[in-house]
Amino acid sequence: MISPEILSPAGNTEMLTAAVRSGADAVYLGAKEFSARRNAANFDDDELKAAVEYCHIRGVKVYLTLNILIKDAELESAFRLAQRAYNYGINGIIIADMGLAAVLHRLLPELPLHASTQMTVHTPSALTLLKKAGFCRVVAGREMSRAELKEFCAEAKRLGLETEVFVHGALCMSVSGQCLLSAFLGSRSGNRGLCAGPCRLPFSAPGGTGYDLSLKDLSLINHLDDLREMGVSSFKIEGRMKRPEYVAAATAACRSALDNGYVAEELDKALKNVFCRSGFTDGYFTGKTGCEMFGIRTKEDVAAATGAMSFVHGIYRFERGNVKIDANLSARREEPLTLTLDDGENKVTVTGDIPQNAVNKAADEKSLIAGLDKFGSTPYTLKGISAVCDGGLFVSAAALNDLRRRACAELDSRRAEVNHPQNSAVYKPERTGGTRRKEPRLYARFESAGQIPDDLEGISALIFPLENEPEGLHSGIELIADIPRGIISDKTTAERLRLFKSAGFKTALCGNLSSIKTALDEGFAVIADTGMNVYNSESAAAVSGMGAERIVLSNEVTLADAESLCSPVPKGAVIYGNIPLMLFRNCPLKNGRDCKQCDRNGFLTDRKNTRFPVRCRMGYSELLNSVPVWLADKKDDIRGLDFAVLYFTRETKERVSEVIKAYKNGYVCDTEYTRGLFYRGSL
Repeated sequence: MISPEILSPAGNTEMLTAAVRSGADAVYLGAKEFSARRNAANFDDDELKAAVEYCHIRGVKVYLTLNILIKDAELESAFRLAQRAYNYGINGIIIADMGLAAVLHRLLPELPLHASTQMTVHTPSALTLLKKAGFCRVVAGREMSRAELKEFCAEAKRLGLETEVFVHGALCMSVSGQCLLSAFLGSRSGNRGLCAGPCRLPFSAPGGTGYDLSLKDLSLINHLDDLREMGVSSFKIEGRMKRPEYVAAATAACRSALDNGYVAEELDKALKNVFCRSGFTDGYFTGKTGCEMFGIRTKEDVAAATGAMSFVHGIYRFERGNVKIDANLSARREEPLTLTLDDGENKVTVTGDIPQNAVNKAADEKSLIAGLDKFGSTPYTLKGISAVCDGGLFVSAAALNDLRRRACAELDSRRAEVNHPQNSAVYKPERTGGTRRKEPRLYARFESAGQIPDDLEGISALIFPLENEPEGLHSGIELIADIPRGIISDKTTAERLRLFKSAGFKTALCGNLSSIKTALDEGFAVIADTGMNVYNSESAAAVSGMGAERIVLSNEVTLADAESLCSPVPKGAVIYGNIPLMLFRNCPLKNGRDCKQCDRNGFLTDRKNTRFPVRCRMGYSELLNSVPVWLADKKDDIRGLDFAVLYFTRETKERVSEVIKAYKNGYVCDTEYTRGLFYRGSL
C-alpha cells in the first residue's frame, strides 16, 4: 500500500519552510491572485518559482490553490497564472471554478487538476463527472462520516481518482462552497477568497452559548490508519492564515502518527496549545454531531500558545535531510579530486585540485569518508558512501568541504529543473455577449403545498422540494423537483426522484454535481441551481456540457454580469426570497437543544438583534437571510435573464399571492428587503 502524503499549508515563505522541515510530503499555496485565502501573504511570481524549486530540491510536491470563482474578465489572467505555475514545475492545481477547470483541461491538459472542497463533493455520483472533466484528485467534503468516506474512496479508486481529506485545522460552520454569509453581510465573499469570518462573531440560538456558528477545529490525527486503509491519498492540514509554528506542530504530529503510529505526549500537547478552539473535534467523521462540536478561541487557549512556541520552533530549526543519496569520492595520484552524488534519479560529479604528496599524515579511505560525511546543513542524508585513495596523498578538510558544497549545489540545480516542455497556449474567449428578453419567465419555488395559491397565472414552472410529498400539485404547469444541496445519499435521492416522476415531474433542480448525475440517471432533465456556483461563461458551458438544460446563476453574480454572461442554455437567477446563506451538516440549533425539542421554525440572532431563520431539509439545515431579495420594481434590469426564480420559504399563501402580483406588475416591496448582491456585487 502506497503511504498517503502529508499535505501542509503555506501562506508565506516561513510557513513553507516550517512545513517542509517538519515532514510535509507536499504543500499547497496561493499566488497573489485568485486564492481562497487572499488575505494571506501568498506568493508573487518570483516567490512562487523559488518555492517550487525549494520544495523539489527536498523531494516535496507543490500544489497551487486557484480555488475561487472567476469572473469572465478574469479568466484570461487566471489561465496565465496557472500556465506560469505549470511552467515553473507545479505538481497540481486546486480548482473551484468549473469554467476555469474546463479551460485548463483544454489548453493545459498535462497540468493535474484537483477538485477543491469548494466544489462541495460529498457522494460518489459526483466522481464520474469530475473524471470526465479532467480531474485526477478530489478533495472530499469535511462533513463526511467514516462510512460515507469509505464508500467515496472505493468509487474514487475504481475510477482512478485520488482522494484528499482534511485531517486537521479549522472547520467552517457551512459546507465549503455553499456559504454566502460574509458576501451578503459585508460584500466580502468566501467563494472569492475574502471571507471576513462573521460566523466567529456572536450568533445566538435559543439555549445556546451565544457563539452558535463557531465549531472547534477538526482533528483526525487519531484516525490516520483508518483513512489510509480506505485508500485516502493525501492527508491535508488547514491553515494558510495561521502561524508557522502551527504548521510545524500539525505537520510533525501527522508525520509521527503516520510513520510511528502515535504522537509523543509533548508534541501532542504542543499541537493543542499552539492553536485550538476549546479543543478539537472528530464529530463529522464519527457521526457524533451536536453541541460537543462547538467551540471558540478562549483566553486560556491564547495563553497556552505562548508556552508552546519554544518547543515548536525546535521542530523546524534545521534542515530535515530527507533526500537519501550515495556519495563516491576518488583521490588518485595526478588526477583531480572527484566527488559524485547520486539520488537515484540524478547523478552529479564535481572535481577539485590534484592532491599533493603528504608531508605528514597521509589520507586514506577512512579519513576521507569521515571528512566528507557532513551533510547536516543540506537537504541530503547519506544512504551510502565510498572512497578510493592512492597512498601518500594529502587531502585537506577545506578541499573536501568545497567539493561537498559544489556537488550539493549542482544536485540542487538538477533536482530543481523542470522536466517537461513549456506551455505557450493562449486563451481567447469565444463569447458574443448576452441577450435581453422582453421579460424573463417566472418560476415559483415553494416550501410546502399549503403555500401554493390557486391562481398561478404568469408562473411558468412550479419548483417543489424533494423531501415533501408531490401528489396533487398544480397541473398544466412544468413541475420541477428541488433536490436539496446537502449531504444526501445517492440512493435516497434516486428513490425520491422516482416518486416525483410518478407524480408528473420531469425536471430536477440540482445544486451539486452528485444530484446532476443522479437526476440524469433517473431520466430527468436538469436545471443547475445556485449551489453549482455558475459564475462565468466558461462555467455555464461546462455545466451545460454535463447535461444541464438550464442554469440558475450564482447568487453572487451582479445583474450586469448576468446579462453579459454567455450561456449555451437559458440562464436565470433567484430574484425574490430569503436566500440561503449557509448550509449545515451540524445544525447550529443543536448547540442549544436537540432535534426532538425543535419546532423546525428556529432562528439565530446576531449581535445587532437581527433574526436569521434556520430550516431543516433531509438531515441538514440552512441559515436563511433575515430579509428577502426584492427586484419586482427593477423589471428593466432583469431582462438579461431568460427566467427568474421566486424563492418562497416561510411565506403564507396570501403573501405568496401578493409577491407574485407584485412581480407581474412591478411593485415596490411593502416590507424590509435587500437587493442582494445584484448591484453591489462582492469582492
